[in-house]
Amino acid sequence: MKEAARNQVAAPGLSGGLGRSILALAVPALGALIAEPLFLLADSAIIGHLGINELAGAGLGTTVLQTVVGLMVFLAYSTTPTVARAIGAGNTARAMAAGRDGIWLAVGLGLVLAVVGFFGAPMLAGAMGAQGQVLGFAVDYIKYSTFGIPAMLLVLAATGVLRGMQDTKTPLYVAGYGFAANIVLNFILVYPLGMSVAGAALGTSIAQWGMALIYLWMLVPRIRKAGQPLAPDVRGVLGTGRVGSWLMLRTLSLRLALLATVWVATGAGALTLAAHQLVFTIFTFMAFALDALAIAAQALIGKELGAGNAPRTNLLTKTMCRWGVYFGLVTGAVLAVIAPFIGALFSTDDAVRQATMVGVWVLAAAQPVCGLVFVLDGVLIGAGDARYLAIAGMINLLAYLPMLYAVTLFQHTGSSAILWIWVAFGLGFMLARAVTLSWRVRNDRWMRLGA
Repeated sequence: MKEAARNQVAAPGLSGGLGRSILALAVPALGALIAEPLFLLADSAIIGHLGINELAGAGLGTTVLQTVVGLMVFLAYSTTPTVARAIGAGNTARAMAAGRDGIWLAVGLGLVLAVVGFFGAPMLAGAMGAQGQVLGFAVDYIKYSTFGIPAMLLVLAATGVLRGMQDTKTPLYVAGYGFAANIVLNFILVYPLGMSVAGAALGTSIAQWGMALIYLWMLVPRIRKAGQPLAPDVRGVLGTGRVGSWLMLRTLSLRLALLATVWVATGAGALTLAAHQLVFTIFTFMAFALDALAIAAQALIGKELGAGNAPRTNLLTKTMCRWGVYFGLVTGAVLAVIAPFIGALFSTDDAVRQATMVGVWVLAAAQPVCGLVFVLDGVLIGAGDARYLAIAGMINLLAYLPMLYAVTLFQHTGSSAILWIWVAFGLGFMLARAVTLSWRVRNDRWMRLGA
């Protein structure tokens, strides 16, 4: 009772420095989040001067790579709350053990995926529709990228460990060094050494291994200092994998929703597909900022729950939800203003510009809902509520698919198609996610206090 009373008294005082705490984690996290897209942009810029076939092949290869790494993001999302809980409970040894086990799981999965990717590259590229020279370049890109997959996954897990320790600055610095090294390596391997597309993939793999080694250099001494062996605990690895499997199912439901949306846009014609791609690119860019808030939520919520502080967790949740909605209102207003002009940055076709404008206006209206969804997602990941997130994800997907099907029934094209596709995705799907996530935090049942 006395402890609860102290927590109740302490909770209001949190608001004074809460904004600084959120920003201290969210701003560096935003910089680290854009690192992976920058790696792919660097590859595209360097490969683009080789020729159309090379660029097309690398594009298919990066699509495969992004899909694999995207599904493995649970390595960061499952490690962050576990480490944060232990830190909040004052148990550094347990935090380092969880981090170690997450890293071992990442390396194991990475080795398996690397072998499958190397020998399955021709089948994967063929399944994407590649033929002729494009097929050859896609296979090269996938094969030489597989050398870096264990490092990429190790980086994900290590990043999760540091986020759980309330450190998002170090991942930003490491990502910056990796990006700089990637550009230099790719240029040397592609041009002076004449390795073409394979050189760009190999350069990225080497840069990823450099980042992985930096993380190991930092974390191994901390694990030893905490009195933990470097060898994995099988139960710990299996526990991380069990939580990760639920988070992977959650991610899979999101990927399926995106793929279904692209399928409907493709069926509506090339103009609709082109405009959808532009609107989705803007949505992805906005998502980086919102995801930075979600990462801050993961780390802060996990720490407060580990400390057993329910009042602070409640205050933090409410504050971050407000932040998400407010940020969505601001970004929505900006998008609404620039919508008539943004299409000109990407296309000279008037019809594509018009359709893009319509889609961006719908996206602008959806931004406050998106802000709430991203923050609540981070809150529940931080709470380790992976099972609910997975089940809710599948429910949301089942609710969304009929909306998309309704769009196809009316055979919309051009601006009309973009309007209804983005009403279905930006408003319908995101609103379904907002409802299921808000329902979960309506009371304190989602909170599990303690390490």
